[in-house]
Amino acid sequence: MIINEYRVINNCTEAEYQVAQLYATATASKNSTGGGEGVEVLKNEPYEKINEKTQKEEKGQYTHKIYRLASRVPGWVRAIAPAGALDLYEEVIDDGWMSDICSTVSFRLGMRTLTVKQNGYMKENFSIVYETLHVDNSRGELENALSINNEELKKRNVIIIDIANDKIDSKDYKAEEDPKKYHSEKTGRGPLVDPKWQKNCEPVMTCYKLVYIEFKWFGIQGKTESYIAKTVHNLFTLFHRQLFCWTDEWFGLTIEDIRKIEEQTKKDLDEKRQVGTSPLDQSSN
Repeated sequence: MIINEYRVINNCTEAEYQVAQLYATATASKNSTGGGEGVEVLKNEPYEKINEKTQKEEKGQYTHKIYRLASRVPGWVRAIAPAGALDLYEEVIDDGWMSDICSTVSFRLGMRTLTVKQNGYMKENFSIVYETLHVDNSRGELENALSINNEELKKRNVIIIDIANDKIDSKDYKAEEDPKKYHSEKTGRGPLVDPKWQKNCEPVMTCYKLVYIEFKWFGIQGKTESYIAKTVHNLFTLFHRQLFCWTDEWFGLTIEDIRKIEEQTKKDLDEKRQVGTSPLDQSSN
């Protein structure tokens, strides 16, 4: 098992980030879908229920997604994995209690989120578990923000992500998504050209993301876990670069606005998955 703690410092407030991440998630989902692959939203709807422990009414948002990822895994995994084995299932319950039946659950506890991702084929032999804490006015300085035990602290690797200066693959680079070039007209933020922008920017908040990666498959466990860790690191970096460079798109939106965007995104994803070719098909031509 690999335990990595990623600390992503952002030039926004924690309240702004709540809207920004939902907007960026919907937009990024559309950008990565097509040719039979990408994100399928099965449900995205409000829910109400009575908490059996407290007998209080709970309200929140329930989302169930499938991530079809065949072209996004290395060839040596595709060669041995059966058809459909590379799909990931995600069930998200915002501001609610964990479901007993879901294969992937995300639930909000204030500014804290716990997510468990599993694969329908490998079940408990493959999991990506990450716990996230959003902290306002933080610059990544909290040494044990998620309060893990001493045994896990010894295994934990701390990785501070700099969205402006960390290197990314050339194939992923887009000038319009470069924080060192982007300037927000609405907020005046950016470009992030100061080498010490993480220490000097205002406003500021940090996402502390503790990630546990386990892939129990004899012969390829270590190699696969390392590949997944690298992929997670890359995804976090690219996602937060986009989130910053889309500031003028999400700034000022309300949660009600976001729900409307998510509803339209579901329709767009259903259409996009049926057209075009996947990256795997393109590489085989």
